[in-house]
Amino acid sequence: MQKDFKEETPRSDIKQDQIPAPIHRRSLFTRWMNSLVQMGLGESLLRIGTNLFSIIAIGIVIMLVQAFYRQTPNTFSGNSAQASGPTPTAVVAVGSIPAVDVPVISGIARGAQIHTNIPSRPRDEITTYTVLEGDTVFGIAERFGLEPQTILWGNYNLLLDDPHSLNPGQELNILPVDGVYWEWLGGIPFGQWANFYGVTAADIIEYPSNNIDPNTVGDFENANIKTGTWLIIPYGKREFISWSAPLGVTRENPSSARVMGEGACGPISGGAVGYGAYIYPTNKHYLSGFDYSEQTNHRGIDLAGNEGEAVYASDAGVIVYAGWNDYGYGNMIMVDHGNGFQSLYAHLSALNVGCGQSVGQGEVIGAVGSTGRSSGPHLHFELMAGAKVNPWDYLPPP
Repeated sequence: MQKDFKEETPRSDIKQDQIPAPIHRRSLFTRWMNSLVQMGLGESLLRIGTNLFSIIAIGIVIMLVQAFYRQTPNTFSGNSAQASGPTPTAVVAVGSIPAVDVPVISGIARGAQIHTNIPSRPRDEITTYTVLEGDTVFGIAERFGLEPQTILWGNYNLLLDDPHSLNPGQELNILPVDGVYWEWLGGIPFGQWANFYGVTAADIIEYPSNNIDPNTVGDFENANIKTGTWLIIPYGKREFISWSAPLGVTRENPSSARVMGEGACGPISGGAVGYGAYIYPTNKHYLSGFDYSEQTNHRGIDLAGNEGEAVYASDAGVIVYAGWNDYGYGNMIMVDHGNGFQSLYAHLSALNVGCGQSVGQGEVIGAVGSTGRSSGPHLHFELMAGAKVNPWDYLPPP
C-alpha cells in the first residue's frame, strides 16, 4: 500500500507547471469524482449530468433549425417594396396584358357519389306480379307505390275483395295508377257507369293506357265502346263486395244466416245476455295475420294461436251459427249477445257448441284452426253492432 502511494505522488524533480494541462486537469477531475463516489453522490451526479447533456443537445438542435430557416428564402413573404411601405400603384394598360390560354373543360364537373339512385319511369301499362310466400296485400301495394285497395280492385275475379284469398303462385294485375280495373258490360249509359266509380267518362276514355281513340267513341256519355272491354278507371273507387258474414244474425231473426252455409240456426228465444264488456277469445293477445283494415276489406283481427288451442266466448250469449261457412271462414261460430252485439269466430279446427246453446263469458266454444281460406292457424275474430266494428276498440289492453 505504501509503495502504491509513493508511485502516485508527484516527483519532486518535476515542476508542477511542467505537467501537461490536460493530464493535470484529468487527475484533479478523477480525484474529485472519486471523492463524490466515496460520499455516495455518484449516481445522483450521473443523472444530473445526463439531463444537462440532453438539455444542451436540444438547445443546439433548436439553434441549428433556426439558423437553417433564416437562410431559407420565404416564398410567401411580400417583396421588399411592400415591406418598406406603400408605393405608388403602377397603371397598366389592359391591352398590354398578354393573353393566357385557359383550358376549357367540356361538360359539368360532378363529385363522386357513394350511392346511386336509379330513377324509375312511371308505369303506363298494366303489369303482372306473381305472388310469393309471405306476401300481403299491403306489402305488394307498397312495392308498387299503390294503395292496398287498388290491389283488390284490380283483381276482383281472383281475390273476390278478400285479402285472405292471396296465395303464392297467383298472377296479379298491377295497375299503373290507383283505381279500379273493371269490365264494361254495357246496359247503362257509359257516363253513368263512370259516375258510379266517382270519375267522368272522359277520365276513362282519355286515359292513355286504355288505348281508346276518342274520335271513334262519339258522345262520351254514351260512348261506343265494345262490351267485354276491360278498362282502367284511374283514381276510381267502389264499395267492396262483401265476402264476409252478413250482419243482423240475431237469435230472434237468424234467417239471414242461411246464405252463409250449413251452420245456420233456426229462431231461438231466451238465452244468456252479454255484459257489454269483452275479453280476448284466445290465449295469445297479438296478431298472426291481418289487422282490422277497411282499406283492404278486412273487418276483423287475426289473433295468434296454435292448432287446437282453446277459443273462448268473448262475452255471454247464445249460439246463432255453428258449422261450415261458404264465404271462406271455414268452421265458424257466431254468438248473439242479446244487446245488439254479435261476435264471430272463424277458421276453427273444432266446435264445442251447437245452435241455440247459451254460453258464458270465457267458456270454451271451439279450437284454433286453419279451415276455409286461411294461410295458417289463427282465429279470425269479428265484432258487429249493425255494422262491423274494430274489435281493438272493445277489447282490453293486451
